[in-house]
Amino acid sequence: MELYFADPGRPYQRGTNENTNGLICQYFPKGTDFRDISHYQVREMEKLLNIRPRACLGFRTSAEVFFEEPPPGSCI
Repeated sequence: MELYFADPGRPYQRGTNENTNGLICQYFPKGTDFRDISHYQVREMEKLLNIRPRACLGFRTSAEVFFEEPPPGSCI
């Protein structure tokens, strides 16, 4: 398996990760004290992000891609 590690201090090399961080900040703004956030609130945010269509996935949701059946004859 080929691995990729972004250089330290270069957020533009981690596009999807940085975009997801921005989406999380819509629900929990910077400076949020996570001791005050319930497990239920985190799970709700997770569900909302997983059903959000993403351009990088061909406007499919993360859940659709994760649960799709592999093509017949694939090694997966």
